[in-house]
Amino acid sequence: MVPLSSAVSLLNGERTVVVLFLTRILFCMPKSLYYESLGLCLLAFAGLFIEICAENSTSLNQFKPRPGASSGILLGAVTLPSVMLSRLIQLSRAVESKDIEPQELDYLIVQYWDVSATCFAVLLFLCCCVIRQSTNATSFLKFRRFHNKEISLLYIAVYVAVCCFSLARQSDFGSHLAMKLFWVFCHGLAAVRLIQHFLHTFPSCASVGEALLVTSGLVLYFGDMIAYTLAKLNTFLISPELLSEQYGFKRSEIITIIQGFLISLLVFPVFYGFSLRIYHQLSGWISPQTHAAEETDSKVIESSLLFYASLIVTLVVIAPAWTQFVQGFHRHPLLWILNFVFEEPLKRLALCIYWVSVICASVLRFYNISKSRKNERILLRKYYHLVAVLMFSPALIFQSSFLDLAFGAALAVFLILEIVRLSILKRFNFFGKPLHNQNLCRQVWKIWPLGKHINQFMNAFTDHRDSELLIVSHFSLLLGCALPEWLSTDFSDRSLAPFAGILSLGIGDTMASMVGYKYGILRWSKTGTLDLPPHSCDCEWVIRGVHNTTR
Repeated sequence: MVPLSSAVSLLNGERTVVVLFLTRILFCMPKSLYYESLGLCLLAFAGLFIEICAENSTSLNQFKPRPGASSGILLGAVTLPSVMLSRLIQLSRAVESKDIEPQELDYLIVQYWDVSATCFAVLLFLCCCVIRQSTNATSFLKFRRFHNKEISLLYIAVYVAVCCFSLARQSDFGSHLAMKLFWVFCHGLAAVRLIQHFLHTFPSCASVGEALLVTSGLVLYFGDMIAYTLAKLNTFLISPELLSEQYGFKRSEIITIIQGFLISLLVFPVFYGFSLRIYHQLSGWISPQTHAAEETDSKVIESSLLFYASLIVTLVVIAPAWTQFVQGFHRHPLLWILNFVFEEPLKRLALCIYWVSVICASVLRFYNISKSRKNERILLRKYYHLVAVLMFSPALIFQSSFLDLAFGAALAVFLILEIVRLSILKRFNFFGKPLHNQNLCRQVWKIWPLGKHINQFMNAFTDHRDSELLIVSHFSLLLGCALPEWLSTDFSDRSLAPFAGILSLGIGDTMASMVGYKYGILRWSKTGTLDLPPHSCDCEWVIRGVHNTTR
């Protein structure tokens, strides 16, 4: 009975979901992707092992994860690699039918190992944290840890060998393979540094698994754009096998614009903080003789004007120049966007008017409802899921390319609003280190006049899963709807794949929340409950997408 109860306790709802969609992917795996599937299995076993070890120790409490949430390490480690592998399965069918060139598949294989190595490096970092936990261990535990290190080194060697053999199929063992492995290694190092920075800058805002998922996505997104930029600077820096010229330089203009603007906004706080410090030094506002300054309206307005000026420079000069350089636009990217919108003015402008009307009506209605304590916030937030279905479904059917651009624009607006909202809460400088002068910190980041009102409005729709420092629910909803459509932009032989996010999040997640709220947690054994944590719902679009991709 003890082994049975232990097995039941290990098989919780989240792990069951992960096993189901991993099994679905591996069942449909072609022989040509044998090494990639083996890499995913190694990654999954490592994630499961570290998650179990983390549950039985307090080693990860140093990162201050979100209270009350499971670690979610396994789910965070396999979600994005599973998506990439599902995409590889889809493109392998396209190569067989000669719908695409083999170079596209080769480039995606490199991207798969980029994100897989990103997750594996973070798992290795977490494993080191667990191993270093016991400082006053007995000799038996030290002997056990020694053997665990040996097994870990062997496991790493097997994973690296699988990665090498997979990449070697595209090129012989030589400089090209070494360059690819170095590129993959850089992704892993960047991920380890980024997840530490994320958990330190935003304590108690995310579980370790959620932070891992965000980190792997950001590193892959940044790395892809940096690779294209380096290749554009000098085609000799990156081999043609690593960055296919046919696929790299002829990708969708919309995807390049979205990627350039979003990355520019993500690094905008660094640019603004740097500009603000230069302004302080030049104006003499902050000097060694100045004592702790009190906030004044003039200083707040000055910093706010600098914020808006920096934002305009980023959106009008820096981001367009970057995207124009990478994609080779013959006009300013903002002018290209206007021309794209007015190619079909009746349809696209009418769609914009429809979106604005739905947003205004829903915001006014639901914000008034949120002031009443009669409705639970988790149910109130699900109304916006239904609004997403109402907004995005017509556009996905009739104007899918315009919807791709609209998703990117909406995500950019969300990023700007969150940066402004954080302005009145910011307690860190742009390197994530605490400032000694908290009054100075509030002066530096307090943005007039929008910060206070945006924070008040956004807090009306938060619950226990959001924190004061970071509100991510609207990002999760938008990305859940947008990612299946973005992944289906270049090629898709499954007509329902773009609808995966809208249907699963807009309808499936809404019904699951309402039923779960009404009936609570159902016990399926004496030791376990049928209860999925919130972040496991974020991968629901993955399961739908996998089902449509690997049929």
